Amino acid sequence: MMERKMLECHEAAKPRPRSRNARAEAWIGCSERWSGLMTKARAGDDRSYGQLIRELDQWLRRYYRRRLPSFAADDARQETLLAVHANRRTAAPSGPFGPWVAAVARNKWIDQVRDATRHSGLALGEDLSIEDHGRAVLSAAALNDLLGRLKPAQQNAIRLVKLEGFSISRASHATGQSASLVKINIHRGIKKLAALV
Repeated sequence: MMERKMLECHEAAKPRPRSRNARAEAWIGCSERWSGLMTKARAGDDRSYGQLIRELDQWLRRYYRRRLPSFAADDARQETLLAVHANRRTAAPSGPFGPWVAAVARNKWIDQVRDATRHSGLALGEDLSIEDHGRAVLSAAALNDLLGRLKPAQQNAIRLVKLEGFSISRASHATGQSASLVKINIHRGIKKLAALV
């Protein structure tokens, strides 16, 4: 019976094709089971506390497996178990234990994501060659300046078709111009650009 209940708790943490109601019922069952184990643990039952930690460990493995890379998932799982142990007396004895554990797990998940984003920068060595993009930047700036001297309809048609690779019909749809007008605006715009250069 105990193994079946534990299996249901494991199943509640999996990404599943089961119905939402079945998952909710499994979660409620786990939460009630964990609340009972914690109540016994507070009364001094070490076996119940050990069982609770084992079940939480399995649930947290599945919880973090879907959310974090493996090395970060292990860290988050261990930190969550430590936080549950350290703060077990703050969980309301009459309240459900599952949502409290889920909140602790979520907070540790957020901490892991924050840590990953803070430390994601790479230290670059001095011997690393960096490609010079100066010419490309200057060319893009010059092109933008030249296109800015065209009529807006010509500028939009050239940008969409010649720079972004739109088809004439797609550019026509995007600008609201007919296909023939898009072609005319491209032709006249390029002719004016040639005169400006």
